[in-house]
Amino acid sequence: MKVLAMLLFTLSLPGTRLAPPLRPSVDPQASRQSANHGQWYLADTGHAVFCYGPVKLVKDSTGGLQRVATFCRGNKAMVPLKD
Repeated sequence: MKVLAMLLFTLSLPGTRLAPPLRPSVDPQASRQSANHGQWYLADTGHAVFCYGPVKLVKDSTGGLQRVATFCRGNKAMVPLKD
């Protein structure tokens, strides 16, 4: 009985209301901008590719250096670029 009386007493005091759980606000504009963060490149095959990562130089099979775009759309880790 004491517990019930104490609970009713604390709920009647100002500022002791139960607060809803905090949820991060979702801004649709911000999520749309982050999804489009990337750049279009011309692949070695002649097609345009959209990649999110940086352009790097890697060794090719002949021992030279090849420019590649990283983290491209379509689950491709690296796409050789046309110079």
